[in-house]
Amino acid sequence: MKEKKRVYEALVDGAMEGLTDQALYDFVKARCPKATSRKIVRASLLALTDSHLKDRNILDVIYALAIKHRLDDGVLDDGEGEGPDEQPQSSQAANQNIPQLS
Repeated sequence: MKEKKRVYEALVDGAMEGLTDQALYDFVKARCPKATSRKIVRASLLALTDSHLKDRNILDVIYALAIKHRLDDGVLDDGEGEGPDEQPQSSQAANQNIPQLS
């Protein structure tokens, strides 16, 4: 929790200084070198739910950073991914199991 709070504070401080996108990410990484994309996304969500943050511009910047890094492959891989036997079916293969309606 202590690490998330430091990342949260770095996010808010950087956003208040006018940093956005990659500059904000770099700022957070400089202040919290151990912060991963996952921790930054979680701290961003904490910031978005903080009732003390009311500045829409800061919230928009933090939201954009969270979305960008949430969609990053590194964040989505939580170690509980699909093994070789658990690959999702392609849409074409999945559609073969659906009976045709006349």
